[in-house]
Amino acid sequence: MWANERWKGGLFPENCRSTDYLAHYSRYFNAVEGNTTFYADPSAATIERWAASVPANFRFSLKVPKRLSHQVHPEPIAELRQWLELLKPLNANIGFIHLQLAESNRLAEPEKVMEFINEIQQFAPCCVEVRNLSFFDKAQHEQYLHHLLRSTQAERMCFDSRALFSVSANSAELIDAQAKKPRLPVHAVALTNQPAFRFIGVDDMAINRQFYQPWLTKMQQWLGEGKTPYAFFHTPDNKLAPELSRLFAEDLFKLTGESHQVLLPWPQASAPVQQGLF
Repeated sequence: MWANERWKGGLFPENCRSTDYLAHYSRYFNAVEGNTTFYADPSAATIERWAASVPANFRFSLKVPKRLSHQVHPEPIAELRQWLELLKPLNANIGFIHLQLAESNRLAEPEKVMEFINEIQQFAPCCVEVRNLSFFDKAQHEQYLHHLLRSTQAERMCFDSRALFSVSANSAELIDAQAKKPRLPVHAVALTNQPAFRFIGVDDMAINRQFYQPWLTKMQQWLGEGKTPYAFFHTPDNKLAPELSRLFAEDLFKLTGESHQVLLPWPQASAPVQQGLF
């Protein structure tokens, strides 16, 4: 997300208007997960406003609508084409289209999934997220998934919720997050030159730091191979997601010398959090 009023006083100035959130966010972050498209289609005017709010190097990861990826639809390809047409004003700023498959999806009809991916690939790169445990078996099912993705030149979204489930759910935010997020094995793979991972952390940065250490090494490897990796960070209510992202970027800089614009001074640093982080 990029619109969170809880980020005022830290990432955002206190007087930041909601209509300016994306423009301000894109000064410090160069990519974002557009999860809003999973639930509802933005208007054409909204798409135009998004495109006008970000610099040329900014990248959106927009999720395929739930009605197409999770529900039976009479004409999914035709509907997908209409949705991609809606996104055209953003085309130059789309890093990839995020296709999340339902937990129940075991690729019983792989040709339909391939048709979906191929349609997306004509518009922008596609990154597929699976949640069915059969695709984490490091054997037949996972190998078949990777073969399908490679054959369509699609990436697999890596997902890491270990930090989230390492603590007891002692708050409403944690209870909600643990109920909604999947608990899956962590398989770090790169099938294309744009690998991607989602890290679901907690509000305790020491715990997050412990669990994201392997991703620092993986990022170092991917960058050394000339890849362009995407990394997305969450916390239970996302209030501290910017701080978590910034901490990871600082540790990555120490390890690799690769800097990131999130390390630039923020308008109003959240002093108590920063003192706890560094």
